[in-house]
Formats: sequence, structure tokens, C-alpha cells
Amino acid sequence: MALQTLQIRCKNTGRTHRVPVGYNLEQVYEMLDLDLPHGATSAKVNNKVEGLHFTLYTAKDVEFLTTASSSGLRTYTRSVFFVLYKAVRDLCPDAVLRIEISMSGSYYCRVITTGAAGAPDATAIKARMEEIIAADLPFKRITAPTEEAVALFRQYGQEDKALLLESYGKIYTTYYTLDGLPDYFYGSLLIHTSQIYLFDLVTFRDGLLLRLPSASDPDTLAPLRKHEKMFEVFRENHSWQDILGVSTIGQMAQACRKGYTSQLIYVSEALQEKKISRLADRIAKQPELRVILIAGPSSSGKTTFSKRLSVQLAVCGLRPVAISLDDYFVNREDTPKDADGNYDYEHLHALNLPLLGEQLNTLLNGGEVELPHYDFHTGKNTPSGKHLKLKPNDLLVLEGIHALNPELTASIPASCKFRIYASALTSVMLDYHNRIPTTDNRLLRRIVRDHKYRGQSALDTIRRWPSVRNGEKRWIFPFQEEADEMVDTALLFELAALRDEALPLLEAVPEHEPEYSEAYRLRKFLSYLPPIDTKGMPPTSLLREFLGGSSFKY
Repeated sequence: MALQTLQIRCKNTGRTHRVPVGYNLEQVYEMLDLDLPHGATSAKVNNKVEGLHFTLYTAKDVEFLTTASSSGLRTYTRSVFFVLYKAVRDLCPDAVLRIEISMSGSYYCRVITTGAAGAPDATAIKARMEEIIAADLPFKRITAPTEEAVALFRQYGQEDKALLLESYGKIYTTYYTLDGLPDYFYGSLLIHTSQIYLFDLVTFRDGLLLRLPSASDPDTLAPLRKHEKMFEVFRENHSWQDILGVSTIGQMAQACRKGYTSQLIYVSEALQEKKISRLADRIAKQPELRVILIAGPSSSGKTTFSKRLSVQLAVCGLRPVAISLDDYFVNREDTPKDADGNYDYEHLHALNLPLLGEQLNTLLNGGEVELPHYDFHTGKNTPSGKHLKLKPNDLLVLEGIHALNPELTASIPASCKFRIYASALTSVMLDYHNRIPTTDNRLLRRIVRDHKYRGQSALDTIRRWPSVRNGEKRWIFPFQEEADEMVDTALLFELAALRDEALPLLEAVPEHEPEYSEAYRLRKFLSYLPPIDTKGMPPTSLLREFLGGSSFKY
């Protein structure tokens, strides 16, 4: 009997191939004799990322991925997380591993134990991880009725996963085992532990720092950058979540089922307002401050934050005066160009820095200036006819992506500047081994806002996102630790609030588009979240900037 075959179109070879029906992606990879750096971690199948366990029964388009791609690196990262978890459990069976904070390609983790012996140290855990990797153990993929999976995770003391799966509402659940130890991830894993070729584990603060391959150079570890200020924001947030008992999606869903949705909204909003109020008090106590600089990446909510801070500063007897950096653009023909020859409006030198410096100095020295105006239609910068002179209690507020770049205000004395970095820095976790990247939080905000206010599709927003991210890495992130204050603009409930707005937009991304894989990934983790009614959100909520209904004018 002839072997049944099917057709695949492989992007890696640029050819069409016949492969046996029932082959999994690992077998196909070996059959095609591909030689990708460090091998394939996963693959896009009809533009949806699947693990190499995936079995082919019908014709597909296939692209094998490596750690050089963001999707391939995520598969690798999840697999290292599982090896870390197994190593911790092997050394201390009652331990709970929490993977809490991402810091430039490294992950801060905590090992929590109840026994008198305490948690094993980084050296012992790393040695056990290396043994597990050398043993070439398989990551086994298992599909079972959800109630069985829930019971299994409770048996292993993983209540966070049990609650997540109960709230997810699926009849069947797919999870993984490693040498008999179960774990759950919302994405694919590798086939074998021996595919893990690079990692490190070191002690950091009261926990561990797991280092992984660099996104830009997968042959090397990501640079070890200890973002101390950002780390403190995360730690404070996780402590607060633990006090509330809502640090995972499963716990949030449980709280919502018990009728605590409104309380989550009120407490989250009140906490954020309290922090803004305290920041205003701190600024007001420093009379030498005359310029407030506010920076943050795309969809960080810095515009609404600056407006709310201005309200609190007014309560302190100060008068914030906003200056738009957009009005300091140079004429279009003088704008720097990117590598593709397009005007790069995110470049620092797209701004007329000499004019900005001259006018700021004039204002701070008691003089009067005529503010410029940039016409985005004509690409010309002209005087606006608006004159400004500061009064004794006036504070200049400059908000924009370059606000923390020292070159922007190089002529202004440091003693009169207060620098603020505002972004969605934290997020609730799916469970203790599945973080929701804060970048995804901002991307979802932008997808909803771009559709609501700019008439753009999720496809358009996702397609432009890599360019936006590259601009952030160049112009914003290098200066974030220079801030005098870091402000977390995320709200505990916000992903649930964005859910019903974002899901239909993501579902509209066509399968044939390369961006479908990203849209599908976002849809999948949003589906874990309980939908919530946002009517209880105040009109001054930072999230109103994206969902609508804000009392602020933009």
C-alpha cells in the first residue's frame, strides 16, 4: 500500500514538498535536512505558531523558527522556565517557583518554601538544570479533560494553574510533563531538553536572575542590565497584588465571580491617584524645580498621566504650563531620514533643539517668547502668534518620547528639572510560570485606540509595531533609569477591560497575513481573562485615553 502524502509549502526552502501524512513538524524538519542555527524551536503553520509536536494531516504552509525570531525565542524561554521549575522541585519538593519580572532578556524569579531548610541556592539549581538538559528529556504534550488537569495541578500544589484552567472554561486542556512533572504554558515548548543551548542563573536580590539568549544575537546571553528603579516598581506592585490576593488571572476571575469587580476597579484607580498625588507633593516641596519632563513609550498613557499630574500640582498651588514638543519639529525637508529613506519623525534631531533650548532659557530667566507652530499638512514650522511668559508659580511641563534625553534640555541646569518616566510597567500574571509581557499590554492599548480614534485596523497597528519598538529601544529605553521618578500607568484590571474591545479587532486579522500569528497569540491570552464592565471606571481614568469616555481633552 502506497504511503499517503500531503503537500507543504516551506518558507525556509522556498519550495513545495510532499511529506507523509501523520508526520509531526520535528520529523518534517529532519526530512528536509534543514540546518538552522541551533535547530528549530517551533514553526508557523498557516501563520499560527505551533510546537514541533504538531502533527500534519492536511496541506499547510510551514515556516520553521529559531531563537532569532521573537516567536521562536518565546518557545525556548518557556522551555527553560520548565527546566528551572523541575530543578527547583527536584531539590526542594515543597517549593513554589514564581517567575515575576522581565528585565532586558533576563527574568527575576523567587523560590518560596515552607520547610526549615530554605530554598536551594542559584549554584545548586543551575547544576541540576544542566543535568536535566544533558539527559535529553522529552517535553511530553498531553491533552486531557480539564477537570483531570485541574485535579493534577492541585495535587502538585499549583493552585494558580488550577484556578486559571477553571476560569478558562475549556472542556479539554493541553499541558506538558517533564520526567513526570506537569506544567502548563499558553504557548509551545521544545521537543527535548537538549535543545537548550544557552542560559545562566545567578543570585539577584532575594531571588534568582535567569539569563537567556539575546533577542538581537541569540548566540550570546542578553546583556545583564539590572534596572534598579524599574525593579522596585515591580516589587511594590507584586507586594500590593499579593495583599489583595489578585496576582494571577485565575485569582482575578475568582474575585470577579464573587462580585468584587467594582472593588478591583475602585482600589486600582485610587492607588494610582494616590501615587500621582504624592508625586505632586514631592515636586511642590522643591521650589527650585521649574521644568517637568515626562517621557514614556508608545501607548504608555503619559498624556493622561501628565494631565492628572497637572491637576494635582494645581492642588499644591502650582500652575503647570504645557509646551508641545510637536511644535518644535524642523521643516519637513530638514527632517532626518531612516535607512529606507523615509522621514524619521521619531529622531531626536527631527526637533529644533537650538530653538527649544533658547526659548526655555528665556522663559526661565523671566523673558517672553513667541511659541512656534508646526503645520503637519504643509510640513512647515512658523511662529504661532502665541506669547508666553512664566509667572512665579508656573511650571513648564514637556511631555514626549525624548523628554528624558539629556540632549533635549542640555542648556537647562539639572537643578531645575524633574524627570519622570511613565509607562505600563506591570501586569497581572496568567499564573506563576506565565507572565504577560508589559509590551503586550501597550500593544493592546494601541490597537484599541488606533481603531477607535484613527480608523486603523489591528493589522495596521501590529504591522507597524516592530518599527515603533525599534524607535523606543533607540530613543526611550536607554534613558529610563535616569528618571527621578518612575510611574506605573498600568491598572490591575485593565487587560480584562480591554478584552472585549480588542478581541473582535484581532479576529479580523486575515489568516494569510504574516501578522496573523501575533494576532492569534494576543487573542489566546486575552481569552483567559474574564470580561468586565467598565462603566464603573471614572472619566479621569488613564484607561479612558484608549477606551474612550475621558473627561480630558486630547
